[in-house]
Amino acid sequence: MSEKEKMLSGELYDAGLDEELRQERIKCKTLCAKFNSAPYEEIENRKNILNEILGKTGENFWIEPDFWCDYGYNIEIGENFYSNHNLVILDPAKVKFGDNVFIGPNCGFYTAAHPLDVETRIKGVEFAKPITVGNNVWFGGG
Repeated sequence: MSEKEKMLSGELYDAGLDEELRQERIKCKTLCAKFNSAPYEEIENRKNILNEILGKTGENFWIEPDFWCDYGYNIEIGENFYSNHNLVILDPAKVKFGDNVFIGPNCGFYTAAHPLDVETRIKGVEFAKPITVGNNVWFGGG
């Protein structure tokens, strides 16, 4: 089983060992940087970049810059989604947001975790568990 397959199945994996995962993170973070540095008034360009990053979206959504994620393809957002500035989603596992979700500034959603056992943790492995947010949810700032 590859490190990516382990990651997607919630098992311990080493993200640094898998060249495919490394390249996917580079691609995603490059797109995030492009989104974050695009002129604010270029709304269509910025939305197109978000569509390249995210795995699935509704028609009506918006994320204010800065936005960072690890892979992007594990993120699904529903209809009428809005996030204020400085959203971070660590997405080695699925992150699903329902419809009518509003996120205040400086919020993070982290599927990645590290073993509590120090001997296992220092080996550099991690695991990821999915996050699901329902409909009509608001997260305040921070």
